[in-house]
Amino acid sequence: MEKQFVHLHLHTEYSLLDGATKISKLFARCAELGQPAVAITDHGNMYGAMSFFKEASAFNKKSDFKVKPIIGCEVYTAPDMHVHTTPPGQRKPKANHLILLCKNETGYHNLIKLVSLGFTEGLYYKPRIDFDLLSRHSEGLICLSACVAGELPQAILAGDMDEAGRVVDKFKALFGDDYYIEIQDHNLRSQKTVLPYLVSIAREKGVKIVATNDVHYLRKQDARTQKVLQCIAFGDKLSMNDDSDTVAESAEGVDDDSYFPTKEFYLKSREEMEAVFPTLTEALDNTMEIVEKCGDCKSFFARKMLYPVYTPPGGMTSDEYLRQLLEEGLKKKYREITPEIRARADYEFGVVSGMGFTDYFLVVWDFIHYAESIGIPVGPGRGSGAGSIIAYAIGITKIEPLGFDLFFERFLNPERVSNPDFDIDFCVERRGEVIDYVRRKYGDDHVSQICTFGTMAAKAAIKDVGRVLDVPFADMNRITKLMPKMMGKLTIEHVLGKKLDKDGVSHEISELREIYETDPVLHQVLDLAIEIEGMPRQTGLHAAGVIICRDPISDHAPLSMNGQGIVACQYNMIQVEELGLLKMDFLGLMNLTDIKKAIDIVEQTTGKRIDFYSPEMMKCDDPEVYKMIGEGDTHIVFQLESGGMKNFMKDLKPDCIEDIIAGISLYRPGPMQYIKTYVYNKKHPDEIVYKHPALRNNLANTYGVMVYQEQVMNICRELAGYSMGGADAIRRMMSKKKHDALAAQREIFIHGGTFTNERGETVPVPGAVANGMSEQDADQLFSEMMDFASYAFNKSHAAAYAYVAYQTAYLKCHHLKEFVVAVLNNRITKIEEIANYLTYLKQKGVRVLPPDINKSVVGFSVEGDCVRVGLAAVKGIGEGIMQQLVDERASGGEYKDFYEFLSRAYELKINSRIIDGLIYAGAFDCFGKPRAVLIQAAPLLIDRVAADKKARSGGQYYMFDMPDLGAGSGADDFVWPEVKEFSPREKLRHEKDVAGVYLTGHPLEAYADRLSRMEYTSADINALAGEQSEEGEETAHEEGGLTDGSPVKLGGMLISTEKKFTKAGREFGLGQLEDLVGTVSLMVSPSVWPKLRNVFQSDKLVTVTGRVAASGDREPSVWVSAIDEWKEAAAETSVVPDKKICCYIPGGEDNPNMDEILDISSAYPGGDELYIKDPDAGRLYKTAVRLNATAARAELVMLLGEGNVKLA
Repeated sequence: MEKQFVHLHLHTEYSLLDGATKISKLFARCAELGQPAVAITDHGNMYGAMSFFKEASAFNKKSDFKVKPIIGCEVYTAPDMHVHTTPPGQRKPKANHLILLCKNETGYHNLIKLVSLGFTEGLYYKPRIDFDLLSRHSEGLICLSACVAGELPQAILAGDMDEAGRVVDKFKALFGDDYYIEIQDHNLRSQKTVLPYLVSIAREKGVKIVATNDVHYLRKQDARTQKVLQCIAFGDKLSMNDDSDTVAESAEGVDDDSYFPTKEFYLKSREEMEAVFPTLTEALDNTMEIVEKCGDCKSFFARKMLYPVYTPPGGMTSDEYLRQLLEEGLKKKYREITPEIRARADYEFGVVSGMGFTDYFLVVWDFIHYAESIGIPVGPGRGSGAGSIIAYAIGITKIEPLGFDLFFERFLNPERVSNPDFDIDFCVERRGEVIDYVRRKYGDDHVSQICTFGTMAAKAAIKDVGRVLDVPFADMNRITKLMPKMMGKLTIEHVLGKKLDKDGVSHEISELREIYETDPVLHQVLDLAIEIEGMPRQTGLHAAGVIICRDPISDHAPLSMNGQGIVACQYNMIQVEELGLLKMDFLGLMNLTDIKKAIDIVEQTTGKRIDFYSPEMMKCDDPEVYKMIGEGDTHIVFQLESGGMKNFMKDLKPDCIEDIIAGISLYRPGPMQYIKTYVYNKKHPDEIVYKHPALRNNLANTYGVMVYQEQVMNICRELAGYSMGGADAIRRMMSKKKHDALAAQREIFIHGGTFTNERGETVPVPGAVANGMSEQDADQLFSEMMDFASYAFNKSHAAAYAYVAYQTAYLKCHHLKEFVVAVLNNRITKIEEIANYLTYLKQKGVRVLPPDINKSVVGFSVEGDCVRVGLAAVKGIGEGIMQQLVDERASGGEYKDFYEFLSRAYELKINSRIIDGLIYAGAFDCFGKPRAVLIQAAPLLIDRVAADKKARSGGQYYMFDMPDLGAGSGADDFVWPEVKEFSPREKLRHEKDVAGVYLTGHPLEAYADRLSRMEYTSADINALAGEQSEEGEETAHEEGGLTDGSPVKLGGMLISTEKKFTKAGREFGLGQLEDLVGTVSLMVSPSVWPKLRNVFQSDKLVTVTGRVAASGDREPSVWVSAIDEWKEAAAETSVVPDKKICCYIPGGEDNPNMDEILDISSAYPGGDELYIKDPDAGRLYKTAVRLNATAARAELVMLLGEGNVKLA
C-alpha cells in the first residue's frame, strides 16, 4: 500500500489575514493529493473550527474519498500568562508557539478551555497560555513542538541545548507518547539551523519526529495572495512585479527577515514532502500515526440541551411555575376563558413542556419582568414569538394572537428540529441594564456576546488590493463604481462574467469585463481581489446577540475577548444555536424610548398617564388616528414615515390595525407589486373572486391578496390537509426556493400522499383535489404560493410592529408637541433629523422658540403651546455642562443679566467659546442686548468678572486668565460697545453654524408652500445612504421607492457651486442644494454643463430636475438634467459667507496664541468664517467666530507671521 502523509499544521482564513487557505476549497485539494485527513491550527483561536468540521462533513457526504477533519490550534505560550508587562528593551513581549490537536472529546473540551483562558486571562498582544494551565488541561490532546517560534527551536537557536533538553523533558512528562517534535523546512536559514538538533534531541530523548509544512495557502501560486493579506494587515506595499521568492533557494536557506520570504508554505503532496526530507521519511509516516490517534470529531459539535435552568420559587418545578404564570395571565388578559382560548393554551403548554422549553420561557419571562419592574420599556413583541398565547399571557409579548390569527407553529413546531427564538426589543438607552441583570443572575462565565466577522466584500477587496499594489485610487474607484451598489450574493466573478448565479443567470458588466481583459494592472488587481474576497478581516460583536448557558460557556465553545474586555463566543450566531446554546437578541429600539419619554412629558404637562396596554387602548380603534394616517400625515410615525408609505396610506385609507399590519408587510421588495391590488380590493370587495371557500376564510382580512407566511401555511393545512408542522415546512421550502423538494410537494399538495417531517415521521396528506378543488386550480394556486412565499412576511412580527406604529401615531395625533420633543431629545446630535422635525412642527403651526438661558432645559421642552430649543442643541457643548447651567439656575434663581450669568458661569468653569456659541444661538436674547453687542462685550466682561473674583478671593482664575484692565467692580459702569446688530441673514447663518439648524427662522420660509408641493426633499435622497451593506438582505427602498436612477424633482437654494474639469479637460459642476429639511449634493455632467452653467450659481432659488445617483460607495446625490430659476425669488435669502480666513498654528486650538486670535477677531465683527489649522497634526478646525476677515488680517499677520494667515 502506498504510504500516505497528512498536514497537521495549517492556517485557514480564520487566522485573520495570516492565512489564505480557504476552508471551502481545502478538502477537495486534500482528496486530489490522496491525503485522508487534515488539521486546522489557526493562530491562537478556534474561530473556524466548526466551519471546518461542517465543510468536511459536507464534502465527505458527497465524495467517495473521505478526509478526516482534525481540530487543533497553534496556541501562543508564555512563561507566565498573567504577566501583562513588557521587559525593558523589548518592543513587545515574546510569545512562543505550540501545536495542540484533539484526540477525543475530552481533548476538545480541554482545548476550548485553554483557548478561552488564553483570551480572558492571558491576553497581552496575543492570547497566551502557560505550562501551568496546560498541565491542568492536557488530557486528550496531542502536542507538537511547533515551528521555529516554538519554545524548543528557540532554545536551540539561542545555543542553549540544556534548556532545549529541559523543554523536551517537560512536555514528554506531560504528554508521554502524544508529544512529537515537529520539523519543517521552507528553505529558511533558521529552520535549517535547528533541524539536525531537533532530530538529534528527539532520538536522544525517545520522542518521535513529525513533519509539517506550516500551510498558509493551498497551492504554490497562492503565495502572492498570502503576501497581499499580510500587506493589508500591516499597511505595507507590494511591488506590482513582486511575484518571486526573495532569493533563490540555497543549501544554507534564506534569512527570515521578511514575512514568507519563500513560496513553500502551501499544501504539499507526499512526494513534495519526501523531496524536502528524503532521509527522514519516518517523520512523514508519523503523521498517519497521529491521524489514527484522533477520533471522529462529530461528537464535539453535537447538539446538546445547554439552555439555562430557571429556579422557580417555593420548590416548584419549572412546569408547575410556568403553568401557574399561564393561568394567572389568562385570567388577567381575558375576561372569559373560552374553549378556544383554553384549547390553545393547553396545546401550547403541552408542546413547550414536551419539547423541553419550559425553562426557556421562564428565563425570557424573568428578564422581561425585571425590565418592566424597574421602568425599562419593552416592545410588544418581535418575530414569530408573538404567535404564542403563553407568551402573551405571561407578559413576554403584548399582542393577543387569536384575534390576529397568529400561529404558534410558526414559532415552535413539534415536527421541527430547530429551537424557538424570542427576539426582544428594549428601550435603546437602558438595554444594557437588562443584560447586566442576566449576567448577575446566571453568572459572568455563563453569559457572553457573540463574535461576528468583518469579511472582505467585493468592493473592499478590490480597494485593499489596489492600496497594496499602489494602484491609483481613481482607478479603484472607477472599477467599484461600475459594480452594483447592492451586490447581495453576487461576487467579483459574477460581474466579470466568469460565473453564473445559482439560477444560471449572467450578471456580467461588459465595461468591467473590458477593463479586466485590456488593462494588465487592473486584471491583476481583480484576480487577487477574487482570491481574498469573502475572507474574514477582523472580528466584531453581534449587535444584539447574547448567549446564556446552563454551564460555563467555555465548557462547550471557545471564547475570545476584545480590547475593551468584552467576552464573546468564537462561533457565529448560527453555530452557537446548532450546539444547543441559547442565543437571545437583546435589541435596542429607539422608538420605544421615544414613546416612553413622550408618555412622561404628557404626564408632566397634562397630569394624564397614557397606558397603551390597557384594554381600551389595546383595541387600536381611534378614528382620528386612522384619519391622520389616511391623509398621509405619517411624519415621525414608526414604519409609516417614508414617502412611498405615505402615498400608500393615502391611497389605502386604513381604518383598522389589520390594514396597518398589511401595509407594513406589503411595503417591501416583492409584495409591493400587490399594493395596487390590495387597495383596489379594499375599495371594491364585491369584485374579489375566491377559487375555493378555504381561500375566502384565509384571505378575507387581506381583501383576497396573499400577504403573510401564515396564510400560505393555513392554505396548505385547510386545502391540502397538511399538518401545521408540514405546512410550515412547505412555507420554508418556498421561501428558500428549494425547487427539487417543492416539485415533489406540488404533487402531494394537489393529489395527496405522505409527508416526512424533520423528525423522520410520516404524515398523510389528502390533497387539494380530495378537498374539492380542481386539479388545474390547485396547480395554479401552488404556483402562486411559490411566487409569493419567497418574500411573504411573518404576520406575528408585522402585528407587533404595527402596534408600535399605532402608539407613535396616537401620540402624534393627540400629543404632537410632547411626542416630537421626545423624538428630538433622542436624536439631539442628528442635525438632519432635528432640522426635519423642527420644520415639520412649524408646518403644523407649532411655534419653535430659540434657546433661552432662563427658560431652556438641557434638551428640547414643551413650553405652553410652543416647543423650546434646549441648550444642548448648540454644537460642541456637552450635555453635562448645560446641565450644570440649568442646575445653577434652579438653585440660584434666574440669571438677571449677562454679567451675572458670566459671574456664575465662572464658578462652573464655562469657557469663552461656549459663551460665544450661546450668544450666536440667541440664548441671551432675553437680556435685551443685541447679539453683535454681546459678542463684542463678552471678552471685556469676562476680564471684569475675573478681576472681581481675583480681588475677592486673592486666588487664581481659570480660563478668564487675561490681563487685569483695571475695570471697576460689577457691570454698573460698563460701557457697552456700539456696534451694528447682525442682519437677519447673518443671525440665521450664525445659528446654523453653532446649532447645525436655523433656530429663529429659515431663509426659505417664505417659500415653504412652494417647497411643500415638491414630490421629494433632500431627506428623501439622503435616506438612501447606507440602506444596505453588500451582504445585507434586500429591503424596500424607502422614500417612495427611490433607487439609483430614479427621476426626481426638488426645490431649494443653491448654497454652493463649483466648476471642475475632467481628465480630458471637459467642464462639469458640483454643488449643494438646501431645502427646508437639509441639503443634497448635485452633479452637473459635462454634456449638460454648457446649458446650465449660467443658472448653476450660489444663492439662486431653483427647481432641480434629475436622477438619483446612489450606486457604489458614494453618498446619494442627484445628476442634474435641468435647473429652473425662481425668477421672483429675492437674493437676500443667501446665508453663504463671503470669505474664509485660516490661521496656521501648531497645536491648533490649544496653542497659547488662540486667545489673542479670538480677541483680534472679536474686534472686527463681520460675516466671514475663521478657521484654525494645526500643521503638525494636519487637522482643520472651523470656529464659531464671525469676523471681517479683510480688516482683521493685518493684526493676525503681525501676531502669527505672513505665511501663517491665509485669506480665501
